[in-house]
Amino acid sequence: IVLVGLACKNAILIVEFAKDKQEEGMDRLSAVLEACRLRLRPILMTSFAFIMGVVPLVLSSGAGAEMRHAMGVAVFSGMLGVTFFGLLLTPVFYLVIRAFVERRAEKKAILKEVHA
Repeated sequence: IVLVGLACKNAILIVEFAKDKQEEGMDRLSAVLEACRLRLRPILMTSFAFIMGVVPLVLSSGAGAEMRHAMGVAVFSGMLGVTFFGLLLTPVFYLVIRAFVERRAEKKAILKEVHA
């Protein structure tokens, strides 16, 4: 649940910043690149703090270490993957979905104009 929450938080931050920049007049690509540039450091700091927090589970020993080790490795690798793919795929999905939404809005405006 924590992995999903952090992944969503990171994606929402990128999308919100990109949307704000686009509303300020930037084009889609520039807006999403600027949002990624602005949010990269906070996203990496949060993610790596969480990842370093589970290192003791990965390196655990003693009674019950197998379970802690398995959980630690799953969370450690999961958070690395979520961070990496989130930083790469969130901007791509933003560009694709915004292009689709804007194209659809243009078509609706043209249809309203034709029927008016």
